[in-house]
Amino acid sequence: MIEIYKHQFQDLSAINAHIKNRNYKYIIYMDDLSFEEFEIEYKFLKAVIEGGVEVKPDNVLIYATSNRRHLICETWTDRNDIEERGDVHSNDTMEEKLSLASRFGVTIAYYNPSRVEYHEIVKRLAKKHKNITLSEKELCEEANRWEMQHGGASGRTAQQFINWLAGKI
Repeated sequence: MIEIYKHQFQDLSAINAHIKNRNYKYIIYMDDLSFEEFEIEYKFLKAVIEGGVEVKPDNVLIYATSNRRHLICETWTDRNDIEERGDVHSNDTMEEKLSLASRFGVTIAYYNPSRVEYHEIVKRLAKKHKNITLSEKELCEEANRWEMQHGGASGRTAQQFINWLAGKI
């Protein structure tokens, strides 16, 4: 596995050239991938993923994680190009920005759990800690209070709550 960051995208061709004829399989991994409106490195990444003049080697997969569904920041001005800048092809601007995400073959979305699912996550995590002795009802009530102050119900919030509770008691 090779982890790269946005500032290293210009090195992707060299990395691919270096590993393409080896008898190993590689994953090029990019964590928390996203781009602001002014960043254009995504254009290079699109070419590497789908292949430009140089085709991506068969022994390489590209994995990326992101907290954003659309990897590139989209603004309202992208939608107002016709009025403000006279762009006749305003949809092209939006499609350009959305096209990077569509180059990844599989997208896995993690949606917030229901209240029942959140409580189940909390209860299962709590069972791993012998020093958490709250009843299930008390545990769920505390978990509800916690998530209201810490970004809503999610697996991450449940884990943070249990970590806090295990350290508190």
